[in-house]
Amino acid sequence: MAVAESGKSGCRRILVAGCGAVGSVFACLLAEAGHRVAILGREAVTGPAASAGLRVEGLWGHHRSSPLRAVTDAGELDSDYDAVLITSKAVHTRSLLGQLGDRAREGGVAVTLQNGLGNVEAMEEVYGRERTLAGRVIFGAAPLGPGLVEVTVEADPVLLGSPFEIDLAQSRARRWAARIDAAGIPCRAVEGVMGWLWGKVFYNAALNPLGALMGLSYGELAADAARRRRMDEVISEAYGVAEAEGVRLPWHGVKEYLELFYQKLVPATARHRSSMLQDMEVGKPTEIDAICGEVCRRGAALGVPTPANRRLLEMVVERSRGGRPGPPQDPA
Repeated sequence: MAVAESGKSGCRRILVAGCGAVGSVFACLLAEAGHRVAILGREAVTGPAASAGLRVEGLWGHHRSSPLRAVTDAGELDSDYDAVLITSKAVHTRSLLGQLGDRAREGGVAVTLQNGLGNVEAMEEVYGRERTLAGRVIFGAAPLGPGLVEVTVEADPVLLGSPFEIDLAQSRARRWAARIDAAGIPCRAVEGVMGWLWGKVFYNAALNPLGALMGLSYGELAADAARRRRMDEVISEAYGVAEAEGVRLPWHGVKEYLELFYQKLVPATARHRSSMLQDMEVGKPTEIDAICGEVCRRGAALGVPTPANRRLLEMVVERSRGGRPGPPQDPA
């Protein structure tokens, strides 16, 4: 399918920056839907995308884009995109934005589709509040080969909104949620998106570090009572920090969130294995600092104790530095 020309009705110019597996899903399906998509990423992603396009398989069926404009150097990009989607690991957000600068047109948007906390603040510094949107992404994707990605799990639709509750930005979020959804990526606009982003932090803080340290899938973690108690502690601490920050959470207390976590989110992603483990195995920086690290820092600033998150942070950092701590001990 040919990529749409700029004059075609409904076509938008989109940049997917920090493009990995998840970014490739957005790039492929949005391009297939007729948008003019460019990507910025590593040669392993941009090379196949430029020569033959991207392919996506898995839960959402088979999709293929035409060859895309794909670069490894931000200096080769234009500066008037309708949307800039940031899909990198959180650890790279500020360096990526430093390379990019402002690449969205005056009425365009920049969207963080990342894990962890701190990304919104970094985006705001470059794009301002009215053009910054945030998305809660809770599907998983894995590379199968050059230019080929599989959507492996999906717990819930992508949720998109204005992190600053600005009417103009929220209106833009509704339009972009509709475009993403129409492209085949389940997506809807929400009010109070920061509460949903915190919900993803609860999910990540409980599952990613333990899954990485123990080498277990999310379902295997939740199947053990002692591990569930540990995850309960991690989530309860993070929930308390969010409440202390005054975040508008969509659940009536941590008990309601834990019910959602064990009854829906974990079962939907039960066979998923932590990408944090893959990062540690190949010596890449993990996102632990943007997840448990941010929970600990914000908790300390607000006087909320976070010992369970602190322990996971320390263990992942130690393992990443080449230490070999044993698996986390089940709490007494």
